[in-house]
Amino acid sequence: MAATEGDLRPAPATWRTPLVIVVCGCLIGMLTFGPRSTLGFFMQPMSREFGWGRDVFGLALAVQNLLWGIGQPVSGAIADRFGTLRVISVGALLYAVGLIIMRYAATPLSLDLSAGVLIGFGLAGCSFNLVLSAFGKLLPPEWRGLALGAGTAAGSFGQFVFAPFGVALLDNFGWPAALTVFACLMLLVVPLSLALATPASTSSPVPVSEQQTFKHALAEAFGHRSYVLLVLGFFTCGFQLAFITVHLPAYLVDRGMAVQTGGWVIATIGLFNIIGSLSVGWLQSRLPKRYILSAIYFVRAISIVAFISFPITTFSAIAFGVITGLTWLSTVPPTSSLVALMFGTRWLATLYGFAFFSHQVGGFLGVLLGGIVFEKFGSYTPIWWLSVTFGVLSALINLPIVEAPVTRPVAQAA
Repeated sequence: MAATEGDLRPAPATWRTPLVIVVCGCLIGMLTFGPRSTLGFFMQPMSREFGWGRDVFGLALAVQNLLWGIGQPVSGAIADRFGTLRVISVGALLYAVGLIIMRYAATPLSLDLSAGVLIGFGLAGCSFNLVLSAFGKLLPPEWRGLALGAGTAAGSFGQFVFAPFGVALLDNFGWPAALTVFACLMLLVVPLSLALATPASTSSPVPVSEQQTFKHALAEAFGHRSYVLLVLGFFTCGFQLAFITVHLPAYLVDRGMAVQTGGWVIATIGLFNIIGSLSVGWLQSRLPKRYILSAIYFVRAISIVAFISFPITTFSAIAFGVITGLTWLSTVPPTSSLVALMFGTRWLATLYGFAFFSHQVGGFLGVLLGGIVFEKFGSYTPIWWLSVTFGVLSALINLPIVEAPVTRPVAQAA
């Protein structure tokens, strides 16, 4: 029988049914994204204890975002070549070690090593990006659209759960205990990753249409105009998300809000992103994905303008969390789906990894510039307006994307 893409999926007789795969993948997304989304709450207590400025903590998390992005194509390529199980397991262990070392960090260098380097590379190996690529390879086509939305929403549910949970740990036990608890929870990812094991590329037949070398896959992708536009637009998503995750809690405190308000805003973002991601996962099979992406970026820009233009109250902060949540990670399902549509699933983790690298370069600059600008001017206003500008540009950049498989030459008979 000729090999088909379905050959990459587990046999129906195994315990790894589509439902088991989706549930385990969603739990991994929740556990890995949750602690990472709460790190902004550690900025003020750690900075007070060690006498750091916000630029010190901002640099560590900026390094984390950058190395997460740099490591993503590498971990994606390893997962495509050797399977996802080892990559996710090693990533979870690095993440846990990074949290433990961060618990004992007393100098900027040790903070950069733990919160920056180890957690950054750990996220590259075990975050929802690897989960989504595994979904693309293991699940039948009828499961994929909703599963990609569910996998993205799971990360947001982790944010919803861990934001108030993290604040409660900080208030009652202190930041060292909170980091220790997070590290222990990260170890649960290792057994869950068994459900997402994909075969090595040499252990399963590959369809003729996807028999492609790593080098050729990269050359094809970066020579494709629509992929380049998609990658450039994804930069804005990272810039906005990372800046808001790290600096919004401190921004609200600066504007007279209680620290718990920041926790509930971040939790609100996570809760409503579940709705946003699942809705986009459903909509992307009915509407052009480029229009969905353009609308998301434009709505984000408008919501930021409204948020910073009026007095900050608890109501306005929560309302901003609702709108931001609906557009938070809802860019991920159409972006990963477009990559799969254009190039197939053979190198999906790798090519999506390069798109995510652009996302994380944006995240690096959002976190870093947020800290630098605040220390220099005592205000985040310039970064808010830069986020608005990037949002409008990305809304325009996504419109010319062509939603069709890349044209490949067909081998001719001798």
